[in-house]
Amino acid sequence: MSSAAEALVLIPARMAATRLPGKPLAGINGVPMIVHVWRRATEARIGPVVVATDDAAIAEAVRGAGGEAVMTRADHANGSSRIHEAVRLLDSAGRYDVIVNVQGDLPTIEPASVAACFAPLADPAVDIATIAAVIDRDEDRTNENVVKVVGTPLAADRLRALYFTRATAPWGPGPLLHHIGLYAYRRAALDRYVALPPSALEQREKLEQLRALEAGMRIDVALVDAVPLGVDTPADLERARSLLAAPRHAG
Repeated sequence: MSSAAEALVLIPARMAATRLPGKPLAGINGVPMIVHVWRRATEARIGPVVVATDDAAIAEAVRGAGGEAVMTRADHANGSSRIHEAVRLLDSAGRYDVIVNVQGDLPTIEPASVAACFAPLADPAVDIATIAAVIDRDEDRTNENVVKVVGTPLAADRLRALYFTRATAPWGPGPLLHHIGLYAYRRAALDRYVALPPSALEQREKLEQLRALEAGMRIDVALVDAVPLGVDTPADLERARSLLAAPRHAG
């Protein structure tokens, strides 16, 4: 397995969601949500995909669908910490230089978006890569739950992140970008990130990626066409069931 050509793709998953308990195993058209995410990440074809969890039922569901899962501790504060443990368990020899973190509650994520997240790390100056899409709904421009990324354009489909915020930014005419929480870490960057204490802006905005920016790490953003549905509530779950019943998601 070549680290130059492949990433190790990890999907952190836990059962203790407050608004939708047990959501990784919530059924979406007969398939647990976590399996939908695993399938789409696998279809990106950028490397092996493993679910990192502290729950045996989640691991069993993934393995039952033909996937791979690794058991991690239950005391992780966030998904980045969980995947860091998983990397050490799965790849102690250091074969993989790039680690991709795909959230386990994005059952409609497009495989192309997962692959797009991996691409900016071809530039050795980039520590972390992520993705964003242009906001096309007026109500999302002022919605604090829609995180915006502000950055310097590097190409038509890529920018260097300067800031992430829940506010409506940047000011003035022009598009706003909806940040999508997938991350591709250079392995050394992941090691550094999880060793850092929470930062001031991270704590104020409640956005973990600001810890990396405040520490001087470079985050580049690839632009994609679609924002995946994040499942946080029963209403989100019903919408996911409807979306994934559509013919284009068949199979």
